[in-house]
Amino acid sequence: MFAQQVAAAQPLLIGLLLLWSSYGKVVGRDSAEQAKRTALPRLVGEKRAAPAYRAVGLIEAVIALALLLPPALTVEVIATAALATGFTGYLIYAKIVVPEASCGCVGASAKPVGRRAISRSLLLLATATVATTATTGWWSAGAGAVVLVLKAAVFVMLSAELDRYWLLPLRRLRLRITHPLSGTATDAVPLAATQRRLLLSPAYRAVNGLLRSDIHDYWDDEGWRFVSYTARYDGRSATAVFAVPHHDSTPESVRVAVVDETSGQTLYRPTMLATAG
Repeated sequence: MFAQQVAAAQPLLIGLLLLWSSYGKVVGRDSAEQAKRTALPRLVGEKRAAPAYRAVGLIEAVIALALLLPPALTVEVIATAALATGFTGYLIYAKIVVPEASCGCVGASAKPVGRRAISRSLLLLATATVATTATTGWWSAGAGAVVLVLKAAVFVMLSAELDRYWLLPLRRLRLRITHPLSGTATDAVPLAATQRRLLLSPAYRAVNGLLRSDIHDYWDDEGWRFVSYTARYDGRSATAVFAVPHHDSTPESVRVAVVDETSGQTLYRPTMLATAG
């Protein structure tokens, strides 16, 4: 009985996930730019990438509404399983053939396809497979809906697009509670210590709204640690580069510049930071 309730509840979660996924593809103002960062240009050609991207979003929206609205039909979850299978195959293709391409699944994340994105797609496929055994609609799931809370949490943890809403705050809290340099007997500065100074700096606050990833890369040069993040500025793909001095621990000593990803042109450099010190 409970297993049937759990199966019946799955279309509710799938429908909400597909609506979320379709939103940026269908109504997003920069959906064409997002499509360019995916593997679609390589797969279907540059001219057809944006239309294909929006078409996938429309398919997701149609299936989502079919799952969320009565009546409950088996064909809906079968279509979901087929879509999830296609997603998984596409992500594996992107990972192998175009490793620098972004997932393009939800939101505007520019992170390359990784194991989390593929695992999320496999979890969607498994969820759809369970849903095919349901004999009633999600509105009759009863206690089975409780399981969706745990599964939704797993989907969140597998979604790199949501890291800045939960993972980054958790890292900030950890850095506030623990001293990242405690017990360290080396002159090398741990990345966690650099990140702590970044998060507390005026430079980070000045560009936080432009960032689209967690730390993308970092390197040391002549007494400085440089840390880069993927960013968006005025609709353009960009990179935010922070300069953190090793021998000045004040948050105000951190500098930042946002540069065009293609040309390297500086797009934004907070004036008060550029002229300070």
